[in-house]
Amino acid sequence: MSFLRSALTARSLATGARRYATTTPAKKQSNLPYLLLGAGVAGMAGYWYLESNAKSLAVKQEKSPLDPENFIDFKLKKVVPYNHNTSKFIFELPNNEASLLPVASCLVVKSSNPEVLKNEKGQPIIRPYTPISPPDQKGELTLLVKKYDAGNASKHIHELKEGDTLAIKGPIIKFPYKANEFDEIALIGGGSGITPLYQVVTHALSDKSNKTKFKLLFSNVTDKDILLREEFDTLKKKFPDTFDVVYLLDKPEANWTGPTGFISAEVIKQHVAPASLNEKVKVFVCGPPGQVAAVAGKKAGMKQGEIGGILKELGYTEDQVFKF
Repeated sequence: MSFLRSALTARSLATGARRYATTTPAKKQSNLPYLLLGAGVAGMAGYWYLESNAKSLAVKQEKSPLDPENFIDFKLKKVVPYNHNTSKFIFELPNNEASLLPVASCLVVKSSNPEVLKNEKGQPIIRPYTPISPPDQKGELTLLVKKYDAGNASKHIHELKEGDTLAIKGPIIKFPYKANEFDEIALIGGGSGITPLYQVVTHALSDKSNKTKFKLLFSNVTDKDILLREEFDTLKKKFPDTFDVVYLLDKPEANWTGPTGFISAEVIKQHVAPASLNEKVKVFVCGPPGQVAAVAGKKAGMKQGEIGGILKELGYTEDQVFKF
């Protein structure tokens, strides 16, 4: 019985009692408890209606706020210094949406002001960056940007203040990662080239069904240059059976106990699954052009280029190696 019917019925009964009584009526009993009960039932019904209606209106986000064909200006929400020359730049995504970036993919950026960041020919300088924020993180997109003395784009980004905007286009698909496609994956990186490798491994390890074993070889100049070290060390502790990392330094301090120098054939043979595993092993490489060329051969612009360097000497094929 609805709240309204309950109230009308109670009122009708009370009126009838007064109309036909021939003696002094007894003290009338209050209807307040019944009214409050009815109101409570009606309130609960309203709550459940609104709750179910809200759920039915909830729509799963299907489209990224990014555009692979056009640059869109995104506002810089926060700058978080990382070390002496690198900072995290956190950009705001509209309507608390997630980037939904596929793995592995990158973005390209340029200045929101077409008159600010140009090359000697007057053309806008455009540079690729791989976000370190998860694809499903709502409302934010984070770039880890190292400032280079000769890097006009990186210097421009480091000059941005909170509230400024940066023109971003993407995603640009690099490698369509599939869970458990390989038994072992080696990640060979240097400097700020670590971000695509970080994107792949964090995505893979977050999948509870992951069985692929990852080994990261990460080279830097000094200990202070190691980016995302805390994050990688945390992953190593959390996933000891499927992730391991080896840091290498060119100029180590006296207390450094890890390997030193460039990534050599001996280091790769010691830590990377052999080429004889064929399709079961994959090697991802990303770093400064000189390092990529020495390890896996030069890239041909946006194309992979022929396999070369140390990996070719060790018998790896083009199908087994991918250069970001």
